[in-house]
Amino acid sequence: MERVGLYPGTFDPMTNGHLDIIGRAVKLVDKLVIGVAINRDKGPLFTLEERCAMVLEETKPFTKHAQIEVRPFEGLLMHFAQDVGAQMIVRGLRAVADFEYEFQMTAMNQQLNREIETVFLMADPRHQAVASRLVKEIAKLGGDISSFLSPTMAKILLEKYNRA
Repeated sequence: MERVGLYPGTFDPMTNGHLDIIGRAVKLVDKLVIGVAINRDKGPLFTLEERCAMVLEETKPFTKHAQIEVRPFEGLLMHFAQDVGAQMIVRGLRAVADFEYEFQMTAMNQQLNREIETVFLMADPRHQAVASRLVKEIAKLGGDISSFLSPTMAKILLEKYNRA
């Protein structure tokens, strides 16, 4: 049976922290579906199409370890997980605040579908403070974002703020 994992997120933009989690997740599954959330409440900087294209491009190196599929989704995560045939949801943890939020979400998700497990991967210490929201703010204010994003992503983000 094919092991399918789902890594959901907004990926606005995709950071080195995201790539770290993906790099470890592909060792656990045969196929990793990266669900790019349509989250109007967050007001993403990049369009859904841009985010999907960026995720697809950034994850190419991982296709030698597992099949990667990038799909947009909206609505309940557990419904999307069922639709893609995922047996596990992959989540990254950076800090205690992440754990508290993820703990609640996992408990609720288990009530919705006990067949789908949630697997937590701790962020590499180099990426524990990295959050897309903060990276965007640093870029907008002219700070150095090179240690938080791949060179390609940094260039794309800086172009959004006309700072390339």
